Amino acid sequence: MLSRIKASPIPLWVNALVVALILFMAIQVYWNYFDHQVLLDSGITIQGEPDQNVLYTTAGRLVAMIAASVLVLITQKPAQFVVVMLMSAIREAQEGIIDPLYPMADAPMSPTTDFVIHVLIVSAEVAALVVVYRLARQEDATPSPQLEGV
Repeated sequence: MLSRIKASPIPLWVNALVVALILFMAIQVYWNYFDHQVLLDSGITIQGEPDQNVLYTTAGRLVAMIAASVLVLITQKPAQFVVVMLMSAIREAQEGIIDPLYPMADAPMSPTTDFVIHVLIVSAEVAALVVVYRLARQEDATPSPQLEGV
């Protein structure tokens, strides 16, 4: 897979960003599926089936995003990167608003710092989205060889 990434038109920094996002999502999946104490310590209440429904649904959606992100790392197709980066930017932008408005009990930073960090992450995701969108457009504009005998 590394040789495919090296030969890909997708810049290395975009691939590294996707890997970092996968790791952050994987941590959240672990917390939501297996380590509820971390969530309880942060002030999240888990008092019954409705709360567990939210936790497991959130984890399931993150697993789907991880799967899509791994797929784009394997295929290195710009158009697929566009979809993953768009999803990531939208998700992170929402977190950038939600986290400072509703901080966790054990939040490691102030709401203002949290907001600034989210702005930086979303900026990187939007920059990556622009790069892969341009690559996808170039790929679409490049004539592909026609299949013979079809």
